Amino acid sequence: MRQAGQSQFRELPLLIEDYALIGNCRTAALIGKDGAIDWLCVPRFDSAACLAAILGTAQNGSWKLEPEDPLISSKRTYRKDTLILETTLITSSGEVVITDVMPKRNGDTAIIRQVKGLRGKVRMRFHLRLRFDYGMTVPWVTHLRDEEGIRAIAGPDQIIIRSSVPLHSEGMNTVCYFEVSEGQNEVFVLQHAPSHMPVPPSFDPYVELAETEAWWQDWSAHCTYKGPWRDAVVRSLIVLKALTYAPTGGIVAAPTTSLPEDLGGIRNWDYRYCWLRDAALTLSALISCGYYEEAQAWNDWLHRSIAGDAGQTQIMYGVSGERILREWNIDNLPGYHNAKPVRIGNGAADQIQLDIYGIMAHVAQLGRNAGLTRSPTSWALQINLLNHLEKIWKEPDHGIWEVRGGTRHFVHSKVMAWLAFDCALKDMARYNLEGPAEKWEATRQALHADICSYGFNVEMGCFVQYYGASEVDASLLLLPLVGFLPISDPRIQKTIKVIEEKLLKNGFLHRYETEGNVDGLNSEEGAFLACSFWLADVYALDGRKEAATALFERLLSIRNDVGLLAEEYETHKHIQLGNFPQGFSHLALIHTALILSDTLED
Repeated sequence: MRQAGQSQFRELPLLIEDYALIGNCRTAALIGKDGAIDWLCVPRFDSAACLAAILGTAQNGSWKLEPEDPLISSKRTYRKDTLILETTLITSSGEVVITDVMPKRNGDTAIIRQVKGLRGKVRMRFHLRLRFDYGMTVPWVTHLRDEEGIRAIAGPDQIIIRSSVPLHSEGMNTVCYFEVSEGQNEVFVLQHAPSHMPVPPSFDPYVELAETEAWWQDWSAHCTYKGPWRDAVVRSLIVLKALTYAPTGGIVAAPTTSLPEDLGGIRNWDYRYCWLRDAALTLSALISCGYYEEAQAWNDWLHRSIAGDAGQTQIMYGVSGERILREWNIDNLPGYHNAKPVRIGNGAADQIQLDIYGIMAHVAQLGRNAGLTRSPTSWALQINLLNHLEKIWKEPDHGIWEVRGGTRHFVHSKVMAWLAFDCALKDMARYNLEGPAEKWEATRQALHADICSYGFNVEMGCFVQYYGASEVDASLLLLPLVGFLPISDPRIQKTIKVIEEKLLKNGFLHRYETEGNVDGLNSEEGAFLACSFWLADVYALDGRKEAATALFERLLSIRNDVGLLAEEYETHKHIQLGNFPQGFSHLALIHTALILSDTLED
């Protein structure tokens, strides 16, 4: 048995896939297989973290519940169709289960951690190290009056911990030691509130746990997808819902920042914002699976966020539509396994990316087809965006991958500009919308001819990453998927073949060849999971059902033990990379499941 005060914190974070997500549709936390919460931002996704060990060490903030005796084994699962995590820990003296949940409360953030004895007697250790401001600030901690627990204050924030067992201070940390026998429960509750407000009132954790379980299961039951991959689709939809900021309907790309796409490298970005690029895929997934309320909220968020001068449309916004997302580095955090810098904010928000105009037009089309409520000014806003695109489509941009190696005439960007006019013209015909049809038709034709002339490499016989290039890009797989050319077109067939030859490695697809340094980062990265799902989509569209299904099953097999995916996958070390869990990966999973299910029925 450990001596009191003997720290058992690990020096480095776990593998990315060894974490699991809990959330309350306002913020989220990541919990390791060993029972440590190593990431928590309060009160919003983009707030400063008060537990930031995943970007450094436990010194930067962690909350661990663990047996004192060595573990024999552990396993974890989500309660069916919920975001309630259960981690079962087995030692020589017995077995316990830790239940972690963020209850769906009105406006505040809380975490319930319950330890229940399943067999024998297990002595447990509670160790909390709160560090506000991304691990920089040590809070002032006092005991609560008239009840067991602590209050930690630093600047504008306070964290309250209520406990069923006595807590005490140990080396600027809060700890306790307790024993649980079969059938015995101990519970701990974290609550956040502004520091100028009174201590938030307590609540019954068991009631909240039961109500949250019922809420998630009721929400999941609304999924209309009944295909062979229902469990994977529902889990991905739950992730998408967890990444939603409920007050506004905005959906963040991931709940984390600076988890690296290259171990020890510099490909570390802040993904706690809302990308327009995810919009069409998100809306399609929500509508196709029966979640019209969420689709409406996301659609409304989009319209509010992009409202204004079309020339100032950004590629991403904050969860409430904030436009200023300045990027800066936190020097005190060493980064995930020493991957620096740790970035807050995202400088790509200021980039020019032509594809967002096609995405917005596609979103408008999806919304109209689904009968979502439209603002009276939505068509006027779309006209404004298209009129601006007419002026700038011949300009280079930073492309779908937000490169930092200079602008180019990226083929995917031009194709999505073409899609913007294609969607608008089709909607005008279908919904009797008035607009400059002849002018837009001329622009659509001009874009198509321009792309086929300059984005196609005659010697290679395929489309390429950018005008004049000799490299391909996985985003070219979207050309047949958005209807730019049919899948049977020889140019598309050759493009798919070259992408497979150049970018398909060990069964998974990379975005592009990094050796050319098109992104200005001069470093490698893992296979990009969304691109691999796109390849499965193209296989299905091409009638290659067996290849599509095999690739999809391969992608499903690399999800972690609770069904979560990061952004990328390292095919040699067989580990996940990038921010986690990644909404774009789960959206692509849903989309591929829907396409394959339709294909298998044909």
